[in-house]
Amino acid sequence: MSKRAIILFNLGGPDKPEAVEPFLFNLFNDPAIIGAPGPIRYLIARLISRRRAPIAQEIYANLGGGSPLLPNTQAQARALEMALTQPGEETRCFIAMRYWHPRADDVAREVAAWKPDRVVLVPLYPQYSKTTSGSSLKEWQKAAEAAGLTAPVSTLCCWPEEPGFISAAAALVRETYAGALAHGTPRVLFSAHGLPKKVIRSGDPYQFQVEKSAAAVVEALGIPQLDWLVSYQSRVGPLEWIGPATDDEIRRAGQDKVPLIVCPIAFVSDHSETLVELDIEYKHLADESGVPAYFRVPVVATHPAFIDGLARAIALKDRQGGLSCAGGGRLCPAAFGQCPARA
Repeated sequence: MSKRAIILFNLGGPDKPEAVEPFLFNLFNDPAIIGAPGPIRYLIARLISRRRAPIAQEIYANLGGGSPLLPNTQAQARALEMALTQPGEETRCFIAMRYWHPRADDVAREVAAWKPDRVVLVPLYPQYSKTTSGSSLKEWQKAAEAAGLTAPVSTLCCWPEEPGFISAAAALVRETYAGALAHGTPRVLFSAHGLPKKVIRSGDPYQFQVEKSAAAVVEALGIPQLDWLVSYQSRVGPLEWIGPATDDEIRRAGQDKVPLIVCPIAFVSDHSETLVELDIEYKHLADESGVPAYFRVPVVATHPAFIDGLARAIALKDRQGGLSCAGGGRLCPAAFGQCPARA
């Protein structure tokens, strides 16, 4: 019986209050996040993590003191294993978190000990960015080499328009939209984590792919004259970030007196940015801004269409080999030089 290892990558999150500061340090010490030379980056990461830890601990206090991202990702891993099961082959999903446990080094050693015949790398970020998927894949490569992992590797670098993902997201938006109609004709805000503009200017395809995802969901919805747009949340620091900003769009919805539906288009699992930022902080802002009604679309999580679609994309990538977007090849125009997929 052949053995196939699927490595699922995600951000990670602190599992208890005392893990918040080291988690933040790991985040800001990543050269993909802060590009300063190592010693300077280390000092900056120490400073930022110490300053932000008390604020972040208050955020995670709303979640019982820690992030639910790992158990949510574990549920997705179990669902994918079931969807990928086939006669004559054993498939096992491993989870490697970028900034908290389980870290890539430990997971790579575990995978090597399992001795798979093939490995498929799958970031759980629908849209590629060097700051997320790119950072995780780079760390994994080093960890796999150190662990002596030599099995053939395939990489699914992104899947912003994967049909199962789009179908699941559209179904969840459609259900929310139907409920919101009781308050008037709603506006749909597809909210994604923001990035500094300089990252996008360097050729990072993230914003391009986020907009492709949102447009695909809108097409799948088929709602005539739908009022919708893409916005970006979670700005940090003094740099200029891509926009429009989600908080600004919430205020505009209040001025326009339209019900607001917020869909987290770049997140497939609940964590602090959905359960706190969207559900608590932005809901409060919507109330303050005079938004008639505020709704948040659930993440795709283990929605059957999403799991089945991602499983199909993984199986196809396993057969194709190499590194590419879902379906094979490269989605991004040549101008996006940070896209890792071959042309």
